[in-house]
Amino acid sequence: MLNGKVVLITGGTGSFGKKFTDMVFKRYKPKKLIIFSRDEMKQYEMKQVFSEERHENLRYFIGDVRDRDRLHRAFNGVDIVVHAAALKIVPTAEYNPFEAVKTNILGAENVINIAIDNGVKKVIALSTDKAANPINLYGATKLCAEKMFVAANNYSWKKTQFSVVRYGNVFGSRGSVVPFFKECAKTGIIPITDENMTRFWITLEQGVDLVLDCLKDMDGGEVFIPKLPSIKIIDLAKAIGPKCKIKITGIRPGEKLHETLVPADDGIHTHEYKDKFVTYPRVVSHDIKKGGKYLGLGFEGYRSDNNTSWLTKEEIKSMIKKQGF
Repeated sequence: MLNGKVVLITGGTGSFGKKFTDMVFKRYKPKKLIIFSRDEMKQYEMKQVFSEERHENLRYFIGDVRDRDRLHRAFNGVDIVVHAAALKIVPTAEYNPFEAVKTNILGAENVINIAIDNGVKKVIALSTDKAANPINLYGATKLCAEKMFVAANNYSWKKTQFSVVRYGNVFGSRGSVVPFFKECAKTGIIPITDENMTRFWITLEQGVDLVLDCLKDMDGGEVFIPKLPSIKIIDLAKAIGPKCKIKITGIRPGEKLHETLVPADDGIHTHEYKDKFVTYPRVVSHDIKKGGKYLGLGFEGYRSDNNTSWLTKEEIKSMIKKQGF
């Protein structure tokens, strides 16, 4: 699928970008893989692992998705774009709303328009469970971006296909709760916001696998949602610090007790398949892939608290060990 293609990933120095780069070079032979990001230090650090000397078809490109001219230069000759760049930290977005809008919404508009102008074949955007029934600004900006990427297929006339992948918390990614709990465990106290809190969970490798599968399957306009296991945050805390005291701090502004990946209201547009849900576009003509179960009006939503798949404490411990934490 990626052999002989020019692939660009925005926000490419993040946790997802590094894992994506690693897995792409192990599985494919792209003509070129471009890491597009705005932080020169993160690019420098990434080069220590993925150097251009070792990978002659790897390129690093300093730029910001807010900068249209720089995107035009970066997207020239690109076949596939994975859009991972975003401002993602919930409290930061709440305190700096205009900055989140500039990156997550206006940056998404730039990616869309410039991908069309440069004849990019496929664009897949990464989203979050926080975009489903959002209560914080980060989730609201990502929901807006999802709608934009779906509707973009109307403007590209299918010459450029746009789709979205929406998934939950990534185990051990930069800024996630796992490294935070590990640091807290050194003090003997792990703070959690509520003992009943649940979350969907996915590893970086699973996230990259999902994106690669959806790049292969996408026709443009779909929102792909994987079936994921849920965890109880208190079980995660106890797995990381079994002898630690648990301190309940209360839910923070913009935080949910449980997360949603497929809202109940989206049931009329969503089909369930063996390993994922696909929400088909309302504003773009689209063929429904066979083999799925239509969810319809009676659907109650796919939430982290009503999930049928749960990780046990032992499975969480095993995952922590396997992921090197």
